Amino acid sequence: LRPMTLHEIMQQEIRPLLAVDIIEQLHRQFALLSGGRGKDGSPIITFPEFSGFNEVSDEDFVNVVTYLTSIPSMDAASIGFIIILDRRKDKWNSAITSLARIAGCFPGNLQLVLVLKPSRLLQRAIADVSMRLHRDDFKLKVPVRMLLSVWTLNLHGYIDKGQLTCDLGGTLDYCHSQWIHHRTAIENFALTVKSTAQMLQQFGTDLAETELPNDVQCTKDLLITHTEKHDKLKDELKLAIKQGNTLLSCIKDQASKTESHILNPDEVENQTTAERLLAQLDETENAFEQFWSRHHLKLEQCLQLRHFEQDFREVKVSLDGLTETLLGLSDTGDCVAQVEHLLGDLKTLEDKESLEKAQLHAQHGDQLIQSNHYAVDSIRPKCVELRRICDDLSNEAKKKRDILTKSLEIHKRIDESGVYLLASQAVDRCQTQEGAEAALQDIERYMNSAKEQQLSHLKDLSNQYEIVLSEWVKVQMKRITMFEKRHASLKKLSAKQTRPVQPVAPRPESSPKRTLPKIPHHTAPSNFFVLPFLNSHIMNELIETERLYVEELQSIIEGYAAALDDPELIYLIPPSLENKKEVLFGNLPEIYVFHQKTFLKELENSVEKPELVGTCFLKRKEELQIYEKYCQNKLRSEALWRQCGDSMFFQECQKRLDHKLSLDAYLLKPVQRITKYQLMLKEMLKCSKNSEGTAELEEALATMLDIIKSVNDSMHQIAITGFEGNLNDLGKLLMQGSFNVWTDHKKGHSKVKDLARFKPMQRHLFLYHKMLLFCKKREETSDGHEKSPSYSFKHSLKMSSVGITENVKGDIKKFEIWYNGREEVYIVQAPSMEVKNTWVSEIRKVLTSQLEACRGISEQTSLNSPFTQTRSTKKLVTNYPGENMIQLPRKVFSSSEDRSPLCADPAPLTNPAWRQRITSL
Repeated sequence: LRPMTLHEIMQQEIRPLLAVDIIEQLHRQFALLSGGRGKDGSPIITFPEFSGFNEVSDEDFVNVVTYLTSIPSMDAASIGFIIILDRRKDKWNSAITSLARIAGCFPGNLQLVLVLKPSRLLQRAIADVSMRLHRDDFKLKVPVRMLLSVWTLNLHGYIDKGQLTCDLGGTLDYCHSQWIHHRTAIENFALTVKSTAQMLQQFGTDLAETELPNDVQCTKDLLITHTEKHDKLKDELKLAIKQGNTLLSCIKDQASKTESHILNPDEVENQTTAERLLAQLDETENAFEQFWSRHHLKLEQCLQLRHFEQDFREVKVSLDGLTETLLGLSDTGDCVAQVEHLLGDLKTLEDKESLEKAQLHAQHGDQLIQSNHYAVDSIRPKCVELRRICDDLSNEAKKKRDILTKSLEIHKRIDESGVYLLASQAVDRCQTQEGAEAALQDIERYMNSAKEQQLSHLKDLSNQYEIVLSEWVKVQMKRITMFEKRHASLKKLSAKQTRPVQPVAPRPESSPKRTLPKIPHHTAPSNFFVLPFLNSHIMNELIETERLYVEELQSIIEGYAAALDDPELIYLIPPSLENKKEVLFGNLPEIYVFHQKTFLKELENSVEKPELVGTCFLKRKEELQIYEKYCQNKLRSEALWRQCGDSMFFQECQKRLDHKLSLDAYLLKPVQRITKYQLMLKEMLKCSKNSEGTAELEEALATMLDIIKSVNDSMHQIAITGFEGNLNDLGKLLMQGSFNVWTDHKKGHSKVKDLARFKPMQRHLFLYHKMLLFCKKREETSDGHEKSPSYSFKHSLKMSSVGITENVKGDIKKFEIWYNGREEVYIVQAPSMEVKNTWVSEIRKVLTSQLEACRGISEQTSLNSPFTQTRSTKKLVTNYPGENMIQLPRKVFSSSEDRSPLCADPAPLTNPAWRQRITSL
């Protein structure tokens, strides 16, 4: 026989034997597991009479016996097996050989071996003699009972007849071929269940790791591919369930053949195994379908999002073109026909489908949001932007229409007023009394008709819209005002006494024509009048948007916040909103009061002098910090809105206010407003170069940018977790940002130091006046919404013991931060040179301010105690004071070439080199 290879032995250890592996050996039927049990529940393995037993190879024998012992449950196998060795028709030597073979390689726990001795007289006599001679040997190996027959006093005395097969005188119904069929079917079904579960698990892993595409077609293809794979796996799962049900029905049919048939323990275990495998399949199917439904929903929502984004881009391009066309449309004209033509063009623009498409697309976005789409935070800003553009277009169109309508009215009144009368009157006619009287009558006739035409109203219109009137119209309006002067002059001429004059032939006059006076040319630069006009225009826009902003804040407070206390609406308030007014609205009432009572009035007082607007912002620098508190609460407000934003309460309030947008869009107004101020200040600065108020505008712009930065930094600060102290005690947050950080400490194992040099850590740094925090940025997702960062506190450095090295060899974007005389060194790599320079500059300012503070303390000490100046100064350097005293660092900052302490002198403030270092800062 061929010995087993090492690979085969390893495979046998890894995978348990199956019936299909030894199907030929099982069919030889030299060992059986009939399903019978001993009185204590021990499984019975029968070795029936088999003439070729000694010809069975050791490998086949071991495989069959190992397989049979692996079938009973662990509880039954732990009791021990009972072996029945039937050798009634064989020789005693064969029985002894079989017994020794069983005792030598039986893999299970043996409880009892029952040997049916040969029934022939000679063989029985040999067996008796052999047993007397070798009884002790058998006792040492296995418990053996030699039996003469199967009847009551022999085999039936040990095992009940109901647990023995017919050939052993029992009543147990056993069919070996059927037993093999059931075993192979159960094992095949178990393999099917295992492979199906693995396929489903692999498919689920592939789905979970799939990145969502960024375009419509790829998303469609991915959805089709995943759906086809799901359907294929679903079919295989159905086939596996069908296979299991068929197997279970076959096992149950065997029990129902006769009313008296009772399943033996092995058959019961087969039925239990089949039911357990079916239950596993059912659980796997349910879990898989739940996962698939979520994944399929996400794919469908992704496809909806890609369609929405694609349509948004198309609509946005169309709206941008429409905006450009509208802004390029003139709002002035020189005649009625031209103004009417402009009004026609404006109406054509308003009738275009772009605006309607944009509104419909925004409504589609609202529907996606209401359907709990996973990309709500991406869809909502686009809807807001579309509506904003539409509102801007509508407002701009309305503004142009109003101007063109008034301009058309002015043109028509000019045409009807007879303004050309003055130009048609010949000058020589007015030199005689008769000619003056005739001209006077024309003038008086015109002035009488002018009253009916309400020329005063015409003048008011022209004064109101003087900015947008063309030069030709302005000239005609000036001519209208000349009627009174001409009337007075002609009245004087007609009242003079007549005297004889020699008639002189008049100089031939050409037919009267309407001539326009020449507009004088100015030598001033072309923007002499344009810049003040633009500044005034921006100022008007600032004030108008400020008034609108105040009105919107008022509508939020009166229409929503106050409605929470309205008895008529209490029943509509969702439970999640109760006692949460401050969470939803934050300090919005405080912002409203400030703008309505203070800031708006001050801006309105500056309308005639736009150059003073910078002073308004500088004067209210501290009050504008209230936006920091509002923005810090914004995340809590948005989370609460997501819980109850679709309630009937908010729908009723929105209906009462006749708002087109829901409350969350209006709660975003303060954030938008605080960021828009700096844009308007920048535009005013462009138009106010080298003029009065420029310095104040520049300072106001810097102030607003600092406020926006402070608000942004505070949003990051509130996300810091794990810091045991009070962040408010660290002073003002100056800077924050993400960096690569290497550590190089004197303390610790050298291998740790070497490893730290080459493996950077991702750290988010927060620079305060008193401390530098090292945090680890984490992305957290809540309720399926956009990820929000949090910062897990890792380490901190007191700024009183910090120094910096501005340049590190090998990378211009790196700089060093060291602590306590370079006991701890942190090599920081910035994302860009600009970021590095900003951080180094800010740290330099902090350290310099500390040095100046220490110098002030030193000077004060020297004044109070002139005899201990050197001692007190030395104490500031060498000792570490308590928290109430500012500590002078031993080393502040250096270049990469000079790493020696800059404060080694006991009295550094009197050291010339140290003073030179401070001066160079």
